[in-house]
Amino acid sequence: MKSQDIRAKFLNFFEDKKHLIVPSAPMVLKDDPTLMFVNSGMAPFKEYFLGNAEPKKNRIADSQKCLRVSGKHNDLEEVGYDTYHHTLFEMLGNWSFGDYFKKEAIAWAWELLTDVYGIDKDILYVTVFEGSDDADNLKMDTEAYDIWKQYISEDRILKGNKKDNFWEMGDQGPCGPCSEIHVDIRSAQEKAKVDGKSLVNMDHPQVVEIWNLVFMQYNRKANKSLETLPNKHIDTGMGFERLCMVLQDVQSNYDTDVFTPIIREIETIANKDYGKDEKVDVAIRVISDHVRAVAFSIADGQLPSNNGAGYVIRRILRRAVRYGFTFLDKKEPFVYRLVDVLSKKMGKAFPELKTQKQLIENVIKEEESSFLRTLEQGLVLLDGIMKNSKSKEISGAKVFELKDTYGFPEDLTDLILRENGFTYNATEFNNSLKQQQDRGREASELKSDDWTILHHDEVEEFIGYDTLEAHVKITRYRKVTSKKDGEMYQLVFNVTPFYPEGGGQVGDKGYLQDEHGDTVYIVDTKKENNLIIHFAKNLPKHKDEVLKAVVDAKQRYRTECNHTATHLLHQALREVLGTHVEQKGSAVHSKYLRFDFSHFSKLTLEELRDVENFVNSRIEGKLPLEENRSVAKEEAIADGAMSLFGEKYGDNVRTIRFGQSIELCGGTHVKNTGDIWHFKITSESAVASGIRRIEAITNDAVKDFYFENNRAYFEMKDLLNNAKEPVKALQNLQDENADLKKQIENLLKDKAKNIKGELKNELTEINGIQFLAKKIDLDGSGIKDVCFELGSQFSNLFLLFGAENNGKAILTCYISKELVASKDLNAGTIVRELGKHIQGGGGGQPFFATAGGKKPSGIEEALKAAKNYI
Repeated sequence: MKSQDIRAKFLNFFEDKKHLIVPSAPMVLKDDPTLMFVNSGMAPFKEYFLGNAEPKKNRIADSQKCLRVSGKHNDLEEVGYDTYHHTLFEMLGNWSFGDYFKKEAIAWAWELLTDVYGIDKDILYVTVFEGSDDADNLKMDTEAYDIWKQYISEDRILKGNKKDNFWEMGDQGPCGPCSEIHVDIRSAQEKAKVDGKSLVNMDHPQVVEIWNLVFMQYNRKANKSLETLPNKHIDTGMGFERLCMVLQDVQSNYDTDVFTPIIREIETIANKDYGKDEKVDVAIRVISDHVRAVAFSIADGQLPSNNGAGYVIRRILRRAVRYGFTFLDKKEPFVYRLVDVLSKKMGKAFPELKTQKQLIENVIKEEESSFLRTLEQGLVLLDGIMKNSKSKEISGAKVFELKDTYGFPEDLTDLILRENGFTYNATEFNNSLKQQQDRGREASELKSDDWTILHHDEVEEFIGYDTLEAHVKITRYRKVTSKKDGEMYQLVFNVTPFYPEGGGQVGDKGYLQDEHGDTVYIVDTKKENNLIIHFAKNLPKHKDEVLKAVVDAKQRYRTECNHTATHLLHQALREVLGTHVEQKGSAVHSKYLRFDFSHFSKLTLEELRDVENFVNSRIEGKLPLEENRSVAKEEAIADGAMSLFGEKYGDNVRTIRFGQSIELCGGTHVKNTGDIWHFKITSESAVASGIRRIEAITNDAVKDFYFENNRAYFEMKDLLNNAKEPVKALQNLQDENADLKKQIENLLKDKAKNIKGELKNELTEINGIQFLAKKIDLDGSGIKDVCFELGSQFSNLFLLFGAENNGKAILTCYISKELVASKDLNAGTIVRELGKHIQGGGGGQPFFATAGGKKPSGIEEALKAAKNYI
């Protein structure tokens, strides 16, 4: 059975059981601070489980793309070494929100597996929760046990502990016992030797869990106690890749048709055979897994970067590249070439892979090229470390520095060290790594109290499109504590005029005021699991009373100007550059706007001018806002509305139109484009291959921009003696300055030639080293020339020169390469240490380095200290 048929049978089965079939949600999460990526099938439905929203139907089924790079069995560094764990995976799931419970969930799971898919019941095992004697003191799930007895013999119903058979979404929230279904696909001979039940949950590659049925009946509170949920829910998740392994009668997920087309392509590109060498096999599994994770993430709008979710994607891609580099001997970009095969294989089920194919290839290729340059640099650095090492054990701290500062992975470092007869101190490395992780964990750790409910309110209504003030009641609040912000309070109102951060737009600020005049400031507004949350440093004194909520009107107005300008900018780019332009991200603040878009080259000055003129002509046209707050999504798209891929839209959407510009948007906007006053681009740059970024300003910020430019213009004109043609006068001045620079350079070269002979005569031999530490009157370039000219005449030279230029101190160190190797000297280390004398720092290569500082009086101290190194 082909993988696409397996997926279709699952969805068709549950559609027949009156489930609403929904498409996979984007893998990159926008409004859940506890997760960067969807890591389980239930993540997109958290708001329903928490009771913050009502689902369209009480029965839902889907195939959800998920990403896991940490947690139980999912450490990124382990993927590829077994045959059944992945970073990206599909989770087939069926859900009940207060409708059916254990009886139906178990019956339908058994019917689908044994009747529809035809899996032999004699190779299946199930587990039920055995209860716990800890603080929760939970009883065994006898209800599930008794239901299972109707379908499977009791010797195949196993009791599982809390670790395996009690599912929790996090430290707080809905949870409950679960029943896992495991399959034993070993040969008859192996089954005769070892009973399958003894291998359940023992990480055996052929005795694996394929489906988990979670019975959500409790809520975990912040104080760790459990309370019974008023409505019981079903949350099931079946691993698609594992199911394919069973139904296609193979022994590995990687042998299914989900992966084999990618593996065949890797074999062709690398000229290697899968299945002949374990190290090659691991590399091929790593690459075939990771290209899926990276491609889907980019398609969902998450580009590789140096922080947050982007850093996770960069790590995954770099791991694939380094396995190709090390074990497949691929020294040039190649992972991007796999996107075509992936798109053909999965594009029907996930059309974003087809529509975003070119972008995915461009971004991956650029990332590969960049990391391959990093690997080359790391090899040079590692070579220097080995040459300068006095022992065969390299410091673990140095290996960590290679990883942390230069992005050079420790496993590749270890491989190269061993090939050259070296090892490294793993304890030191792990200590450095743990210290870094602890710092990051402390900085991001957030402790949340339970919600305190003041008023029960079914729906929290946002009224901020129509008003910036309202009388509100606090329906619930809780205290949250983090290292970054300290103690904060999160407040939820029955109605709110505060816009929560979303769609690129920042959240509103403002204040709450009671009738006694006491004021509490709202410092931010966000949306979490469909709740609009207002952040305040303290609680209102009279929190049970009706309060006046007021949005900061000035900030909201400026933000609205920038948001509307973002829509006009999008339209302008498609008009000027072409309809290939698609929005890839935005940030709308009160002071500026940022817009990322797909385009293959840097914009010319003429193109930037055309874009600006296009937007400003729409502003001058005073186009009125045409808002439709509830229109069918299909109708809006048919009407030409632009949507942002990776955003989660409902069946009904809000559209914003200004003239010919129409977009799906939940943000706030000006009533008329004339309110924007003017639009000005301040920068245009590259974000990634095929992705450009424009930053711009509007309204008051443009006035400030032109005022500052005008002031600078008249100051410059004054310096040019009020020249009638200041641009021409400035050009003449630059030409004259260039001529003078050339004359000075020639004079300094002559001076350096003359001084070289004097310096050569001042060299002193110390311990077999030609040494000189001296302050000289040359610029940095002249000092470098002198160093290398003297260096060409000696193989045992140590020079440290100090100089003062424009009130700044400069130190330059030159060491013959022969001394670097034989005496374990390093110019970069030396100038960093001596730079302290001049209140500065620097670095460079082991044989030549410079340091700059702000204390010229410290040069003499640094020169005296130089002799200590030899």
